[in-house]
Amino acid sequence: MTDASALGRLFRYALPYRTRLGLAAAGMVVYAIGSAGLAALIKPIFDNVLPNRDRLMLVASAIVGLNVLKGLGSYGSSYLMAWVGQRVVMDVRNALYRHILGQSAGFFAQRTTGQLMSRINNDVGQVQQAVSETVGDLARETLALVGFAALLFYYDAWLAIFCIISAPLVVYPLVRLGQRVRRTTRRSQEAIELLSHISAEALTGHRIVKAFGTEGKEGEKFARAGNHLFRTNMKVTAALSGLPPLMEILGGVGMALALWYGSREIASGRLTIGELASFIATLFLMYGPAKKLSRVNANLQQAIAASERIFDMLDTHTEVRERPGAAPLAPFCSAVEFRDVTFGYDAAGAQILRGVSFTVGAGQMIAIVGRSGAGKTTLVNLLPRFYDVTGGAITIDGVDLRDTTLSSLRRQIGIVTQETVLFDDTVANNIGYGTPDATPEAIEVAARAANAHEFIVQMKDAYGTFIGERGQRLSGGQRQRLAIARALLKNAPILVLDEATSALDAESELLVQDALSRLMMNRTSIVIAHRLSTIRRADAIIVLERGRIAEIGRHDELLARPSGTYAALYQMQLLEGRKGERRIVEHLAP
Repeated sequence: MTDASALGRLFRYALPYRTRLGLAAAGMVVYAIGSAGLAALIKPIFDNVLPNRDRLMLVASAIVGLNVLKGLGSYGSSYLMAWVGQRVVMDVRNALYRHILGQSAGFFAQRTTGQLMSRINNDVGQVQQAVSETVGDLARETLALVGFAALLFYYDAWLAIFCIISAPLVVYPLVRLGQRVRRTTRRSQEAIELLSHISAEALTGHRIVKAFGTEGKEGEKFARAGNHLFRTNMKVTAALSGLPPLMEILGGVGMALALWYGSREIASGRLTIGELASFIATLFLMYGPAKKLSRVNANLQQAIAASERIFDMLDTHTEVRERPGAAPLAPFCSAVEFRDVTFGYDAAGAQILRGVSFTVGAGQMIAIVGRSGAGKTTLVNLLPRFYDVTGGAITIDGVDLRDTTLSSLRRQIGIVTQETVLFDDTVANNIGYGTPDATPEAIEVAARAANAHEFIVQMKDAYGTFIGERGQRLSGGQRQRLAIARALLKNAPILVLDEATSALDAESELLVQDALSRLMMNRTSIVIAHRLSTIRRADAIIVLERGRIAEIGRHDELLARPSGTYAALYQMQLLEGRKGERRIVEHLAP
């Protein structure tokens, strides 16, 4: 991506606010007129006001008026450019956030939360200066310099050419400096991304950090990343710090040349003292805008480096897309069918699922079992189209899922997973998540059905209690029951349970199993089972092995095949259970 295309794409976000940009430009013109007008008053002050107080009140009034004009122009343009800049930042951040949320599950598996947060916060924040302050400075100070330069040529064209002849010498170092700043800024953003990743990972896993006593190790890791960021930022600072001395030197050379040449012109009578004083004062006034403009390129390069990272993310497309003309899925009534389904995360990589075919009739409970890595979770993730199949098809009532709208498909599927996802919000809002029109009464009914009402009313604010990030103020069983209440409230006809009880103790599991029984009543359920004893009542059990279906049948039918995979898994769990019981007895024995 070229500099022009990156900046052009960035500034396209400002087009909806072109009216305010136009008003800001008008304010910049007013500012430039006021600045040039003040410089133009210096000549009459020296030639007329100071010698004989001629036109004193007029010139004094003009000074006040021009300063007011300059202040109004500066305030208006700065405020409007900052407004546009903040809006552009908000729009870019919103677009980036929505884009990231729309990506497939595989996208999130390949990136850390810290990396994504860094793009949303740090990279977008970096471009704010470009679209508000930097562009404003570029336009405002350029206009002021044009006005000052016009005055210089009006007073003495040869003297003006003589003084600014060294200005092009600064262009080359500015270009080189900008390239260095851009490279270093990109490395700085990557260092911030690493820092965000390290901190997010440690703070999320703070219990493990404390349990293993690795606070010092994590602190050192963070410090190393912080030191890398410090060194990178100091390289940017070192590059930017070279600009003021360079401008000071050029300004001093120009001033010395003006004095030398001007004194000769005054001696020959071709220039008045007022004209020379006005010329030199205008040169002084040009220093401020020129100094600001010398930093504009560096600031723009920083913004380009950040915007390239933003647009790299926006140009990454792993979304599960709707086909043109996709129709809403009609209410489920008949069957879910997997037809010769094949799936791989990478088209060139190994296939996770191969030739999987089965049918789930309305109201049936189908269990999916298999060893770790057999493809169980991947299989159920294809149903709500977290991924798309790479071969074959999944249909609901004979309609290919890829021909339906995503919203209508996902409305008909309820999901309860082993890793319960809750939000830092109230109990009521977590249960009602995804069902915005739910009444308090409906939320309570769902909670009672999920065996959650009893512990909820014992909390400080009952349904209005905030449960903390990821529901940390609740036990595992309580979190799971809230997730079941959420699924009950959604009232979807198709239910996916992904090892929903595998991480619970015996008492919590009984409560959750009772809630799940109510949840599955009159629904079509696909259950990934960790404990095979919980799926004896399944209408069919699908045994996956290395991405293929090894066996299909009911619990008793599969156990009747002693050489089968299911029978082997069941015997293994029985053996592990007996060993666990024996260890407990030995531990409790006197």
